[in-house]
Amino acid sequence: MTKLACWIAFVGACLAWAIESEAQPTRPNILLIYVDDLGYEGLGCYGGLDFSTPNIDRMAAEGTRFSRAYASGVCTPSRVSMLTGLYSARHLQTGVLPVHQGTTRQVDFQKMPTYAQRLRDQGYRTAVSGKWQLATLELHPRHPHYAGFDSWCLWQIWRTDSESGQGHKTTRYWNPTFNQDGELRDDIAERFGPDVLVDYVVQQMSEATAAGEPFLLVHNELMPHYPMVETPEDRAASPPRPANLVNMVSYMDGLVHRLLSAIDELGIRENTYVVFMADNGTEERFFENPLSGQTDELLHTRHTTAGRVNGGKHTVVDAGTHVPLIWWGPDSIPKGAVCDDLVDVVDLFPTFCELAGVELTDQSSRDGNSIAPQVHGKPGASHAYTYGASGEKAAVFDGQWRLKKSGQLLDARALPRETPAQQDDPEASAARVRLQQIMHSLESARTN
Repeated sequence: MTKLACWIAFVGACLAWAIESEAQPTRPNILLIYVDDLGYEGLGCYGGLDFSTPNIDRMAAEGTRFSRAYASGVCTPSRVSMLTGLYSARHLQTGVLPVHQGTTRQVDFQKMPTYAQRLRDQGYRTAVSGKWQLATLELHPRHPHYAGFDSWCLWQIWRTDSESGQGHKTTRYWNPTFNQDGELRDDIAERFGPDVLVDYVVQQMSEATAAGEPFLLVHNELMPHYPMVETPEDRAASPPRPANLVNMVSYMDGLVHRLLSAIDELGIRENTYVVFMADNGTEERFFENPLSGQTDELLHTRHTTAGRVNGGKHTVVDAGTHVPLIWWGPDSIPKGAVCDDLVDVVDLFPTFCELAGVELTDQSSRDGNSIAPQVHGKPGASHAYTYGASGEKAAVFDGQWRLKKSGQLLDARALPRETPAQQDDPEASAARVRLQQIMHSLESARTN
């Protein structure tokens, strides 16, 4: 072959590569910030009046906020639904998996595929951090890998003492016990656990960006879950401030700022979707209402511009299951938009897959809808109902009425106030029949 022919072949190959690259746009990065025990009323952008969350509020101002997002009322069922796109009636994890007691049980992600598995199969770098109440890591050290994650830095909730042979629950905050890729970290004894995890997430984003790889990062933020502890800012204050939920939420908000700033500094905002959501409602008993004792003010009442919120985590009413959901990132997300569609944590699976260009051939076996259209300001699928569980309790909610598994029907047409339905109300009677049919249908469909 002559030099000219070689040159023509080389130029042709370059043009073909350029055309192919242009036809296949860069796959987006996805960062999910999944916080522990924070109802929608904890954020200013949702009308919350008790906590300061300027950075999360900025996410809403610069992105799209979903006003009616729901999850289960407690940790494990919500987190399994988040990964699998299945309601707890299907995946059967309805209560807290007792990892804090060293259980041998584990969530079987071979029977219930996750979006992390799907994206990893398509070349995504996948990592998870924070809480993992889905298996005892000491007994199942590769469990996050089987769930679809290449790397992890997770709170190892249960640890057996090498000398005594006795197991015990570890701490998540000061002097934390973290398992990174199967090894216990021994370099964080004096550090605040949530800070360590944010460092890990930033490192993962930086490495993926440098390697030119799309990433999926699931950051299971440990805050503001019990116990109430002094944050680094509380300890640094003069005089030191006492631990309380208000300060913990404020510190968590600052951690969100660190993550958003890192994305901007890496120059990847236009190709990175950041999703902020919570696993369940607020642990209400750890918030002491300063107005307690006044008319209709309970010890743990929270306040919003729409009214008072009572109740929280462990329940299947609105206060236990109504969670924040905010999308931030590319310019294609409308700024300051509010979507009032009824959505659920199970929607993350199909949404992440659609954004990543992963085709779902078995979507009929899942409960979620892709809300990618709504994220971009377009009409999309909305739920006719959502389903949530907490231990033996469960409820179906259609946006106006909530039917508990116990048979109680609640009128939820004037949220945040929920009241027992009037027996002589024909709308309530019709809602009861409709929701009973849905409850029966859901609880007849099992995956295990």
